[in-house]
Amino acid sequence: MNKIIKYVLYDIIRSKIILAYTLFLLLLSVGLFNLGGSPDKGILSLLNVVQLTVPLISIVFATTHFYNSYEFMELLVAQPINRKKIFLSEYFGVACSLSVAFILGVGAPVLLFGASLTGLYLVLTGVFITFIFVAMAFLASVITRDKAKGIGIALLLWFYFALIYDGVVLLILYYFSEYPLEYATLALTALNPIDLARIIVLLNLDVSALMGYTGALYKSIFGSVWGIGLSFGLLLLWGLLPVLSSVRTFSKRDL
Repeated sequence: MNKIIKYVLYDIIRSKIILAYTLFLLLLSVGLFNLGGSPDKGILSLLNVVQLTVPLISIVFATTHFYNSYEFMELLVAQPINRKKIFLSEYFGVACSLSVAFILGVGAPVLLFGASLTGLYLVLTGVFITFIFVAMAFLASVITRDKAKGIGIALLLWFYFALIYDGVVLLILYYFSEYPLEYATLALTALNPIDLARIIVLLNLDVSALMGYTGALYKSIFGSVWGIGLSFGLLLLWGLLPVLSSVRTFSKRDL
């Protein structure tokens, strides 16, 4: 399994896409910190951009890589190698390479310009989001052999979690505004990994004071050590579920 991961990493690095991704994040991070005026403003600006670009790049790159590696995986399946090991090697190879690129591109500027607990949470949630959307990309890829359909499903997943979901939540809150929806809002937040990651970072920027009673409720639940642990536990669950589903489908399907 380690040899397969090393080969996947070497193949990804050789494509130079990861290098371009790293440079893009690095230039973006340095620019936002220099324009922000203060570390907190820089982190907040970076958060808004990262929550859109990192899931998109992760899910598109991972889906494309999976289909481009199909012949290689078929060759490995013909060997006495467990399918689960083949799939997990591909997954960890892609997820780790994108995570390293994110850590270098965002983590280094955060350490240089805004080293704080909030900056650490930004980097950690970014790594979790990377692993989660690579898992979703692999799930979309094993559902269909058609590359166009697979990429289409992956993009729809990103579009839903990054853009549509927030609109649906706002619509629910608008139509049921007469009812106490604070705890329902908490539950809805847990159903979107991007929103969950955003809340973890925002609460450490004390933005919750601008969110009224709901913000105070977020602060009381997610602001404690137990709440932070629960939040990252939910993010871990978001990463595990698509991976387990993908492994199960990949192990049973005909290549």
